[in-house]
Amino acid sequence: MYCNNSDCSFVHRDKLAKHGVCIRVLGDLTLLPMDLQKLIAQAVMETRNYSECFLNVCFAYTSRHEISNAVQEVAWGVQEGLLEPRDVTESLLDQCLYTAKSPDPDLLIRTSGEVRLSDFLLWQTSYSCLVFQSVLWPEYTFWNLCEAILRYQFNYSSIQKARELHLQERTRLQHESDHLWVQENLWNGGHCSREDDTPLSKNLLQHFKAEREERTRNFVQALEKRRTDFLLELCAA
Repeated sequence: MYCNNSDCSFVHRDKLAKHGVCIRVLGDLTLLPMDLQKLIAQAVMETRNYSECFLNVCFAYTSRHEISNAVQEVAWGVQEGLLEPRDVTESLLDQCLYTAKSPDPDLLIRTSGEVRLSDFLLWQTSYSCLVFQSVLWPEYTFWNLCEAILRYQFNYSSIQKARELHLQERTRLQHESDHLWVQENLWNGGHCSREDDTPLSKNLLQHFKAEREERTRNFVQALEKRRTDFLLELCAA
C-alpha cells in the first residue's frame, strides 16, 4: 500500500479511508531496513483511527519473540515504578503482546499440509480451532474455506467451554492472589485474624484491587505512548 516513489507515499489511501481499514503491523520493526520501517510507521499512524475493519500483518514476527518482548515490557513497567511485581499476571501479559488490541483468533488455517504452527501466534491460539489443510495457499478456494468453517462450527461448543473454564481459572487465581495480599498485610499489621469476611479485610481488598487496576491502566497507557512515540520517530526520520 506504500511505495518508495517520492510522488506517491500512499497508494489507495482513499480506499482505506472509505472502508475504514486500520493497518496494524505486528513484529519487531527494528529488524527491517530503515526505509521500510518508516513506510510501515506511516501506514500504521495514518490509519490508526479507522475502526470499520482491521488488517493485522505479522512481519519480522515470531511468537517466541513476541512473548519475550511482552515480558521485557512488564519488566520495564516494574523498573519505572508503574507496576508492582505482584501485579504481573497472565492477563497483564495479554495487554503487552503485539496483538493486545485484537481478540484472539477463533479459527487458524494452516495450508501446505504442514501440521505445525511454525512459531506463529502460539499464545493467542491456545483456545482456537486449528485447521490444517494440504492445499497450497495459491490454490486455496472458497470450498477449502467452507471446509475450515465447518470444522470450526463442529468444534465451537467445546472450544467455547474451554475458553470459559480458562477465564474462570484466571479469575480465581487473581482472586486468590488479592486475598493472600490482604491476609499478609493484616498479619504484618499486628492483626491476629486473617479472616476474609471482616470489615477491615473487605476494605483492604477493595482498596488493593482499585490500586492494582489503576496501576495497570496507567502502565498500559504509558506502554501505548511509548510505542506510539517510536512510530512517530520513524515517521519523522
